[in-house]
Amino acid sequence: MKSVQKFLFLLVAAASVACAEYVPVETYTEADDPIALTAEDEAAWAAVEKNMNVAWGDADCRYSRSLVPQPAGVETMKITLWRGEKGQAQALVWTPEGLNGVECEFADFKSKDAVLPAAIAKSFFVRYTMADQFLPTKEKAVLMADMLDPIERFDIAAKTTRPVWVTLDIPEDAQPGVYTSTLTISHAGWGKVKLPLEVEVVKHLLPAAKEWSYHLDLWQHPTAVARINGLKLWSDEHFAEAKRQMQMLADAGQKVITTNLNKDPWNHQCYDAYEDMIKWTLKKDGTWTYDYKIFDRWVEMMLSIGINKMINCYSMVPWNCELHYMDEAKGEMVTVKAEPNTPIFPKIWKPFLIDFKKHLKEKGWLEFTNIAMDERSPEQMDAAVKVLQECAPEMGFALADNHNSYKKYTMMEDVCAAIRRQMVDHEDILMRRAKGQNTTFYVCCGPHYPNTFTWSQPYESEMLGWLNVTFDYDGMLRWAYNSWPEDPKMDSRFGSWPSGDTYFVYPKCVSSMRFERLIDGIESAEKVRRLRAAGVDTKEVEAVLEKIRTTDFLDHKQPWMELIKQANEALNAVSRK
Repeated sequence: MKSVQKFLFLLVAAASVACAEYVPVETYTEADDPIALTAEDEAAWAAVEKNMNVAWGDADCRYSRSLVPQPAGVETMKITLWRGEKGQAQALVWTPEGLNGVECEFADFKSKDAVLPAAIAKSFFVRYTMADQFLPTKEKAVLMADMLDPIERFDIAAKTTRPVWVTLDIPEDAQPGVYTSTLTISHAGWGKVKLPLEVEVVKHLLPAAKEWSYHLDLWQHPTAVARINGLKLWSDEHFAEAKRQMQMLADAGQKVITTNLNKDPWNHQCYDAYEDMIKWTLKKDGTWTYDYKIFDRWVEMMLSIGINKMINCYSMVPWNCELHYMDEAKGEMVTVKAEPNTPIFPKIWKPFLIDFKKHLKEKGWLEFTNIAMDERSPEQMDAAVKVLQECAPEMGFALADNHNSYKKYTMMEDVCAAIRRQMVDHEDILMRRAKGQNTTFYVCCGPHYPNTFTWSQPYESEMLGWLNVTFDYDGMLRWAYNSWPEDPKMDSRFGSWPSGDTYFVYPKCVSSMRFERLIDGIESAEKVRRLRAAGVDTKEVEAVLEKIRTTDFLDHKQPWMELIKQANEALNAVSRK
């Protein structure tokens, strides 16, 4: 009798739960898709089964929110990783009628000899933002998958696809072997689908990012952190939030601290201007004083999270050549134009450089600080180099170079050349490396391909790492890490720049498909170099690198996605040795 009563109680309890009003997941509403469904699209949705549809997708691709997806066609997702490495995968959930309370759960990862906890895997619901598209298309705006939302539950509307991004962090002490697990996707506690996952952990160790040789330089924008979080600029709360946001960058292997010497070096080309880190004052007696408090606090904060190879200071030649300072005699801020090769240029820069050098020496930062320039002409460079060498020859020089100036200024510590078909001569890279100098490439508003825009396919971010090791660069530069538009999660477009050009990650320390795949490429380059240094036979990898070297990497019509897959397969084969 008691067992019957217990059964009836459970049945009633279950019924009451089922009948309870569902509380929607609290989250923001994405933008509408500007491209309407066609009759063919509607027919495709009509043919989809009326339950929850789940399958593995391809982490190389972005999937439309509005269209029935084409899954990767694999039952079990298989990934090969080193100890200490991070890996990626993508699952797909799609529904013709809508789903409430979708959740993801991983099982422990088990090999025949060991167990790795389920916590090494994390899932994120992929979110959509407005974008543009520079490749030939009639559409002026598109909705693109990019942001990785860490929310635990999600509601999926009818006739939509929702990708689920998966990250795997293999512990450094993991025992090599083949581990199996499952990703279970359920909705409202009822329907469940299990996706098998197999992770092969090889014996090689990829150490923490701070130990990587890859020279990553993504420009930081502290002002944007304050604005988008509603914080007072340079307040304790601002620095605390900036530290959290920059920790993600440190964990990706960032080597460079971005600072500015005076007013916005790039003439406010982002949504937020770069606010002063150093306050200049012209005293009544004609002497200068400089307040370094903000500069010092920013640098100290970045050093504390392990970003410590270089401090790059922009710029002796800002894009509009303007500087400003407090004129004590006038009691107001004064803006002047200090163009190179004019009398005011050395007059205003010499006292600063002399004082700045002294300050850096007192802080112990002089040896790894560079005066940095961005895409300035050879004539402007000549004037700046002349003044710098006269006043502070101990300081380094850095340049984002689109004029082949690196061949002339052989003393530059940090040279970053615009990516193009004619890359930096390998002999110059080797010569600079022998002198302890750094040579990287950069992408920005171009080229259209490969790049890291919100309309670029995710594999293009990884492709940059493979190009890096193919042409033997030391790393890469990219503007910008976090120069956010007004509301990046809703709209990634800003001004005349390609969408997503101004940022890699989202506020509140939220990652993106682009950023995760960039890390994949960095890890691939780092692994190849470590295998070579260890004396491992890498002929399989070298054969694919030769294909990469002889294929036009600016031509998106070439089979680059397959070539990058081949490179990874070859690297996995070599890693098993």
